[in-house]
Amino acid sequence: MNDLDDILAEDLSVVFCGINPGLLAAEQGHHFAGRSNRFWRTLHLAGFTAEEIRPENDRSILQYQCGLTAVVARPTARADQVSAQEFVAAAVDFEQKIARYNPRHVAFLGKAAYSGLSGQKIIAWGLQPETFGNAVVWVLPNPSGRNLAFTLEQLVAAYQQLSRATGFQTG
Repeated sequence: MNDLDDILAEDLSVVFCGINPGLLAAEQGHHFAGRSNRFWRTLHLAGFTAEEIRPENDRSILQYQCGLTAVVARPTARADQVSAQEFVAAAVDFEQKIARYNPRHVAFLGKAAYSGLSGQKIIAWGLQPETFGNAVVWVLPNPSGRNLAFTLEQLVAAYQQLSRATGFQTG
């Protein structure tokens, strides 16, 4: 199984943090590669990108001052296959990575990763009161096609809150 490389640069506006790579994403070497994953569409509709980026062009997200990473590197078929111990084991390295790249905002895609890193059991959606590696923390719904709790419209509305707060969205 291949590793999925981070797409990061220093001083980005937002780093989007997935829980871990999906099997297809890891195999293809591109973030959010599954056909049912709504990340790229949501990002575009929320105002982060001028067009909908295709997974094979995932590195182009850097031109929009955004980056991509995952908390846990091990690919799985489903995010619920990542254990609490894996989040604990990843915590120090992950926080050092965020501190090193120094994004203004870090957006966790789903509550599981942030809960695993922070130790908090109850987490609200949206802006968080704590910082992480000096970045302002947001928790957004996971855009996976398996996450049926959120429609595309609900995902876009949640991501637009971050888009507006970071100055991406003008209207």
